[in-house]
Amino acid sequence: MANAPEAAGKVAIVTGGGSGIGRAAALALLGAGWRVAVAGRREEPLREIAQDCGAGERVLVVPTDVSDPDSVRALFDQVVQAWGRVDLLFNNAGIGLPATPLEDMAVADWKRVVDTNLSGMFYGIQNAFRVMKAQAPMGGRIINNGSISAHAPRPHSIAYTATKHAVTGLTKSAALDGRRYDIAVGQIDIGNAQTPLAARMAKGVPQANGEIAAEPLMDVQIVGQSVLYMASLPPQANILFHTVMATKMPFVGRG
Repeated sequence: MANAPEAAGKVAIVTGGGSGIGRAAALALLGAGWRVAVAGRREEPLREIAQDCGAGERVLVVPTDVSDPDSVRALFDQVVQAWGRVDLLFNNAGIGLPATPLEDMAVADWKRVVDTNLSGMFYGIQNAFRVMKAQAPMGGRIINNGSISAHAPRPHSIAYTATKHAVTGLTKSAALDGRRYDIAVGQIDIGNAQTPLAARMAKGVPQANGEIAAEPLMDVQIVGQSVLYMASLPPQANILFHTVMATKMPFVGRG
């Protein structure tokens, strides 16, 4: 299904596309024939994708700050101007904080995480709806990056965990509201993908019982293929929630 001919020419936007999960998803989509706009705060990593993937004009680099609603609107407008429509938004951009006891967290840090992980996610959904309901043929698909933290917290992660739980509410509400416009909305919850941000887990991270333990990781390309699978479904089908995780990560079971 991932390499079906009908994928050729479809248009995707990937936020947080310069590294890690976003990069893996962008490369998977490009490999299946999609046209992909890669968006992120830092332009250089985005341009590296465009230079390295060999996809030529099927890559559009759009520096974007998802915490700024005007920047997100400009992203969608630029993609529509270039390619005429948007078939997929992988709403992926997000940030975390170093493990911090909640009573010591700076309010500015809390707001920074909320502005990116929650408000930024909403701005993406809002603009996707604006474009997808007006295009012909109408409709499209949105995949929100939730996280295992949308289900269970790590110690000292209240800002990240709260926003990822909130993403689940965004997904459910947008999935309902998208029906009338043929917009399918789903969520991918990822556990321990091998990215620069997750590399510390292999060295040992705090557990719920107070111990420090190394955790297994999985190849981030597996996540890219999972996003591609969700994106490749026909319009009448939707994966509302999809969890992909390192098989032996300490998630299922007692903390």
